[in-house]
Order: sequence, then C-alpha cells, then structure tokens
Amino acid sequence: MPSRTLPTFTRAEVESHKSSKSCYVSIGSKVFDITDFVDDHPGGGNLILEYGGRDVGEILKDEVSHTHTEAAYEILDDYLVGFVVQSKSATTDGSAQPNGTAVGDDTFVHPRTGMSCAEDLSKDTDVVSDYKKHKFLDLNRPLIPQVWCGGFSREFYLDQVHRPRHYKGGRSAPLFGNFLEPLTMTPWWVVPTLWGPLVAYGTYVAAQGLSSTQKLVAYWGLGLFVWTFVEYCLHRFLFHLDQYLPDNRVGITLHFLLHGIHHYLPMDRYRLVMPPTLFVVLATPFWKLAHVIFSYNWYAGTAVYCGGIFGYICYDMTHYFLHHKELPLWYQQLKKYHMEHHFLDYENGFGVTSRFWDDIFGTPLQPPPVIKAK
Repeated sequence: MPSRTLPTFTRAEVESHKSSKSCYVSIGSKVFDITDFVDDHPGGGNLILEYGGRDVGEILKDEVSHTHTEAAYEILDDYLVGFVVQSKSATTDGSAQPNGTAVGDDTFVHPRTGMSCAEDLSKDTDVVSDYKKHKFLDLNRPLIPQVWCGGFSREFYLDQVHRPRHYKGGRSAPLFGNFLEPLTMTPWWVVPTLWGPLVAYGTYVAAQGLSSTQKLVAYWGLGLFVWTFVEYCLHRFLFHLDQYLPDNRVGITLHFLLHGIHHYLPMDRYRLVMPPTLFVVLATPFWKLAHVIFSYNWYAGTAVYCGGIFGYICYDMTHYFLHHKELPLWYQQLKKYHMEHHFLDYENGFGVTSRFWDDIFGTPLQPPPVIKAK
C-alpha cells in the first residue's frame, strides 16, 4: 500500500505553532498538529501549550512528570501532519519509529478496561465498532432510553459501564435527547457560584448565635472534617453500591444517572460535578441530621453544616480539576491516584480530595503490576 505524502517543516516553522489556535509538537522527525486536543488533555491545556512548538519526546518519557504509555503515542499518531526536514532519523513516509516511543511488554494494560494510563481516557471511542463489539450503548443515540430498554443484566451492565469511553473530542453524549438534556449538564463554575455565597451567609448567621469566633471555627472545622468521611461513604456505599444494585432496569438506570455515566464517560466536562437539583436532594437530609445532633444549639448545627458544604465545594472542584486541569506538583499524585480509580480499579480508591479514609478502611489503590520484559 503506498504511503500518504505529508509536507515537511523547518524547525522554526514548527516552533511558530505554539498557541491555542495552532499548536504543533514533534517527536524526532514527526510533527503533530494537536490543536484540537489541547482542551481534552487530562493534565490541562496549559501544560500542552507550555511545550507548544517543541519536541516532546523527553517529557513524554519523564518519570517525575508522568511516563506516557503507548496510548498517548496512538493519540498523537492521529494528529500526524508532516516531518521536520532537518532530521534524517526517519523516512519521509514516517515509517521509522523514534527512539523511546515503543512501550513494549513492560507496561501493564488492564485486562478488562484495556487501558494503562490516564491518557487512554481521552482517546476517542470508535462509536460504531464499540457498539458492534460490546452490544451495550450507542453513543450517537440518547443513552437513558437505551439503559432503560436494554434489558441488561446487572453483571453485564457493571462490566460495560466501567469500561471508559470518550465521546467525539470530549463533547457530551446525549442522555435524553429532549428538553431534559440541559438539566443533565453542569459547568464546573456553577458549584462555587451557587453554593459559595450560601455557605458564606450561613456561616455569618451561625456566628450571630455563637459566643466566640473560636467556637464558630471549631464547629465549622468539625463539619469540614465530617465531610471528608461523608465523601468517602457516599462514593463507596452509594455511588459504588454495585454488588447490591437491584438486578432490574429501575436500579440500573438510577445507578447510571447517579454515577455510572461518570465512569462510562469520565472525561465529559459537563457531567462531572453534581447538578444543583441532585445536590439539594442529597444535602437536605444532612441539614436535618446536623440540627438533630446539635439540637442544643441551632447555630452550632448550622456552622457544622456550612463547614460540610464547603467541603463538598472543595470536593467537586478538586474532582473536576483532577480530570481536566494542570495541577501543582503536590497535587499530581492525587490526580494519578484518582485516574487509576477509573482505568485500573473502580472497586478501590474512593477518596477524591484525600486518600486518608482509604488508608483507614483498607481500600487504597494498589499500583499496577510491573511486567518485566523478557
């Protein structure tokens, strides 16, 4: 089969493409136009733009930053646009393999998900072949009617919903396909914008009924700490009640709406933070519980509740940024930990803002096995 003819670039030409409107990178002699991938990069678009116009061969192999695996190079291959003319290490048809890009036999690939790294989560799913192969959901059609009418067994559903997919460049797959669709999408900024002022007001009200700032801080801090435990319990015992899930379409559909959609399409930007309506449903019982426990002082219960809601805001923001933004060095291990929950082991690693309770209750993620090359 004849190879396709691709243009050549000088190094200066490649280096001139380093903005969000046109971003090129290279590996050896190969040049890739990754403009359309910038916003979908799991580490955040800014990290890609930092290396715009440059050779990224070394940073992709850097263990301190994050060793990229074969899937990352497969994604890059889809964006191949040409070759650097100065380099003689590869033929102009791109048949030569740059040193270090092959992963070989020493990378663990999960036998169920077929994934080995966070970059796999952003690789577009071939919708047609995926549906033909798995006979689960057609991403081009509204998903909820398919879940409701699919007649899936619990075991089949759980197996499939925990095989992550990625929909057409990161856009949102249709859930209902009607007027309800906008209600299923929540931009990340809605959470702090909507609930932040209410937390501030509630804290102010609580302060009026407490005798000192120290008591306000103590109750508020208690609520924040309690939230970390609530976060763990909700994620483990509600969002992942998997084996206790009723084996019928009502239970399966509710599971899909509550958390299954996030594991099925983990890089969907608009179905990652909690919609306000769902938050109100889940948060209302905790408001009542806080005031039952602290019935001796309504203001104390309000302070505890506000601290807890602030913890929730931090959780949703952390969760979103772990999936979609570049993070400080001290947060990168947490990002790696949470991503492994998606592509490696969804039955462990329930802490999002911290792995503290995972360590306490024996549910920490284990690192993937290292397979030594023969």
